[in-house]
Amino acid sequence: MFTGIIEAEGKVENIETEGSNVHFTLSSPISNELKIDQSVSHNGVCLTVTHQTDQQYKVTAIEETMIRTNLGKFKTGDAINLERAMVQHGRLDGHIVQGHVDDTATCIEVKEVEGSWYFSFQFDKKNAHLLVDKGSVCVNGVSLTLVNPTEDTFSVAIIPYTYEHTNFRNLKVDDVVNLEFDILGKYIARYAELYMKK
Repeated sequence: MFTGIIEAEGKVENIETEGSNVHFTLSSPISNELKIDQSVSHNGVCLTVTHQTDQQYKVTAIEETMIRTNLGKFKTGDAINLERAMVQHGRLDGHIVQGHVDDTATCIEVKEVEGSWYFSFQFDKKNAHLLVDKGSVCVNGVSLTLVNPTEDTFSVAIIPYTYEHTNFRNLKVDDVVNLEFDILGKYIARYAELYMKK
């Protein structure tokens, strides 16, 4: 389980395909602290460390993960948002994030406003009921507050610290991002769906 507060950035060093699996080798400031079998969020995608050295580590994505996320767009040299699983005695600074991506969205606008940035995204309107104004959403692994959600768009405001310490600074119009909707909203939506069938 994660919080959506990015801990570090990783750099994609190598990408290998083996059957339907894709192996990613990354370097990062936290590589030497990782352990094999540890869960790490990569742009919001929970992946397991399979190999580790002081400078680099490796994770593997299965076909289903490649289809449902933006991992297939990764290239060597890309910057990736990283977060290790939360510790039980720590503060939950963001919101509850599972690292299970629900969908992707496309960036449709980037606007700088007096030192901060507004990013707008278009997403599949079938998920519109999961977004509420001032609610939470996880974008590329970053816990953010929703602004002005419509049936198929929403915006988020990015403060300078987040802009400088995540890959949001590289994000441009037409880029694809990973979305994870608030787990509490998903449970409520599922309960309502089942209740209405009675």
